[in-house]
Amino acid sequence: MNRPAGARPREPVIAGQQHATDKAVGPALIDAQEPWMRTLHTDTGYLLYRLGLRSGQLFNAFLQESGLRLRHYALLRFLATSEGALQRELSSRLGYDPSAIVGLVDDLEKLGFAERRPSPDDRRSRIVVLTPKGRAFLRDTDEAGLRVANTLLQGLDPAERDTLHTLLRKVAETQLS
Repeated sequence: MNRPAGARPREPVIAGQQHATDKAVGPALIDAQEPWMRTLHTDTGYLLYRLGLRSGQLFNAFLQESGLRLRHYALLRFLATSEGALQRELSSRLGYDPSAIVGLVDDLEKLGFAERRPSPDDRRSRIVVLTPKGRAFLRDTDEAGLRVANTLLQGLDPAERDTLHTLLRKVAETQLS
């Protein structure tokens, strides 16, 4: 690889390695040696974004063998807390585009995890409900959720995990409701 004259090669960053300049942000993160990355790693919003991406990658890798993605899982989890929901309610509650909900529900119906039924309040409307097969799938994914959380939070002790969870819930309740 060609480098500009006088440029030194970048040292690889090893997980858990810490550089003198990174003390304020904890263990070294990917490309933490780059000045612009050190600045990003002091930005809480950016860290939340990156961790959200990583969490999604880990969970999607687990779900891959079932043919589902994290969006399907979120929809199933929501349905598990209700007696059924209109597609427009799913869209607004989960923050997904209405056209995306149609495709997600279609996928879940094909697998037998959810079904559309006439709404008891309005026979012209259809609600989406979780099937027994969908409930069984969710029970089977509980362990995967724990593995993802343990991978992401491996550097935290149980008390720190509880504190982080409490703080994230507080933020979510004010921002996502």
